[in-house]
Amino acid sequence: MNKELPAKAELTYLLSRLPSVDKMLNNAALRALVSRLGHVVVRDCARQELELLRDEATQGLASCRKLLLQDSVLDAVCLRVRKRLDAASDAPLRPVINLSGTVVHTNLGRSLLPVQAVEAMSVAAQSNVDLEFELATGKRGERESFLEKLLCELTGAEAATVVNNNAAAVVLVLQALATGREVVLSRGELVEIGASFRIPEVMESAGCQLVEVGSSNRTHLVDFANAINKNTAMLMQVHTSNYTVQGFTTSVSAKDLVDLAHAHQLPVVSDLGSGTLLDLSVYGLSKEPTVREVLGAGVDLVTFSGDKLLGGPQAGLIVGKKELVDIVRRHPLKRALRIDKLRVAALEAVLTMYRAPQKLTSDLPVLRLLTRPLAQIEAMAKRLAPRFEATLGELVDVIVQPCESQIGSGALPSNTLASMGIALRPRNADKREAVLQSLASAFRALEMPVVGRINDGCLLFDLRCLEQESLVRDQLPSLCLAAQAD
Repeated sequence: MNKELPAKAELTYLLSRLPSVDKMLNNAALRALVSRLGHVVVRDCARQELELLRDEATQGLASCRKLLLQDSVLDAVCLRVRKRLDAASDAPLRPVINLSGTVVHTNLGRSLLPVQAVEAMSVAAQSNVDLEFELATGKRGERESFLEKLLCELTGAEAATVVNNNAAAVVLVLQALATGREVVLSRGELVEIGASFRIPEVMESAGCQLVEVGSSNRTHLVDFANAINKNTAMLMQVHTSNYTVQGFTTSVSAKDLVDLAHAHQLPVVSDLGSGTLLDLSVYGLSKEPTVREVLGAGVDLVTFSGDKLLGGPQAGLIVGKKELVDIVRRHPLKRALRIDKLRVAALEAVLTMYRAPQKLTSDLPVLRLLTRPLAQIEAMAKRLAPRFEATLGELVDVIVQPCESQIGSGALPSNTLASMGIALRPRNADKREAVLQSLASAFRALEMPVVGRINDGCLLFDLRCLEQESLVRDQLPSLCLAAQAD
């Protein structure tokens, strides 16, 4: 276009570049939104965006002029509509691509469920099921009967029960066994689970009195012994799964704590947090105490999560001595915390998979991602890098580089996994931070948002959790327009 055109002629030209509403609704980016949000919502938003652009063009805004002079005006305008709709609507849950480097990411929904669990949930959702009904007798049954059988088989427990998450499991155990009494715990284990959910506050909410013993880095058996009195309800251990204390440290083993507690006719309760049924060191990960090992040391009750290292749905699992599990199960709060048929179905499917542990690295997503071969990730990075270069090469340097993944959700905090990623380093050092934030926002604005992390002056995409590279590759052309528009 001739830049010397009179202002009126230029305005006429710019306005002629605006696409029609029909063309916008037929654009691939907006067709997907029509199916998700409805034709009327997207149509009205497209009209509003066109009206806004007309006003901006009339005012002579440089950003509007730049947008309307792009070769792909239609795509650029549709991108603005999509951003407006995403910001304005209370959209339903959307799938995102997790390239953050955190495998079990709490903010992104934690563990991915295996196909078997998804299929089991689908059947339960669309059918009446024998949730609390015994087909053999025609009488009422227990919703957790098969879950309990599986958990006892896999952990060596005498009995088991399930609630909606591990925090609920801890609260329920404390309320059922220790309300109005004292619970003894090492100061080094006063963990904060997340969102300011701290063990002392959990104790208080359950009506228990926390008795702290030892120090933040050293606690001895005699500290527990000196704290025991006639009002003591239990001795407790909380696995510090979301941090480590190193250096001059001492802690009490489960076996020693059990011997002390049982000598005083007291139970020991262990909150394993993430929990695992497998010896993770077999897969090259740090050694974590398994539920079976903790129970084998004589611990009376163990609580742990279903949606972290276990790789299942959100749930809190309580396993251990039958006498204590029965008390917990009968507590009135248990009904308020029970899981529904969908989670029962999913958890049963996942636990059944543990009967064939040799297949878990291929069939259980969380373990498959944690054990993914580095060579496989690197090969994907090298295939994708030229696509990033073609799309963003004028704006950033595209670098294939080693990185470190973390397990996440409070599991194995000191254990990182060698991985490979694609780093986007802005060419303009003076505007590096602004470009990084703009790029990160543009990736999150894609039809299937891509979540990376800004690290060391780059936008880094750790590819450990990307199993379908086409999900990123096929969206890059849209991203290019986003970067230009910004």
